[in-house]
Amino acid sequence: MTDRADALIVQDCLDGNHEAFGALVDRYQGTMFNVSLRIVRNVEDAADVTQTAFVKAYENLKSFNPRYKFFSWLFRIVVNESLNHLKRNKAYTELDEQLLSTDPAPDETYQREELRHRIDHALQDLKLEYRVVLVLRHFQDLSYQDISYITDVPEKTVKSRLFTARKLLREKLMRRGVQLRG
Repeated sequence: MTDRADALIVQDCLDGNHEAFGALVDRYQGTMFNVSLRIVRNVEDAADVTQTAFVKAYENLKSFNPRYKFFSWLFRIVVNESLNHLKRNKAYTELDEQLLSTDPAPDETYQREELRHRIDHALQDLKLEYRVVLVLRHFQDLSYQDISYITDVPEKTVKSRLFTARKLLREKLMRRGVQLRG
């Protein structure tokens, strides 16, 4: 009885009654969803696959051969759509290790930014003569000779200021809760 009723509904759709297809959706939606769910193993994906399968069935209704059961034809569409879904998403689940990002994780980026912020504040608390030599040496990677030339002080003074500046910066950072190595 169902096969005959399905065939009549399909014919009714082909004759121009587009709303008739809703009866087929109502009849098979639960079954097709369950079939897809068992294949794709995700509720949202199964709902999407089921919806796509019904749309494809409707769009291709003219290709349905009434000698076969509509249920079997629809079942095949749902299975194929489920398998296609898995194939499409397989590329997203298997990562090629060579393609993995070398960028730091968000928490590492946050920690680095937080450390940079604390260092900047501690630097601002130093006297200008100490801050300048630290910036030129550690942030601009200049030689003692270049720093001496830029600041117009002897190289020995640059080294002395750097020693004192590092010591003061370390103390300020430790007071701010920054854990320092060595």
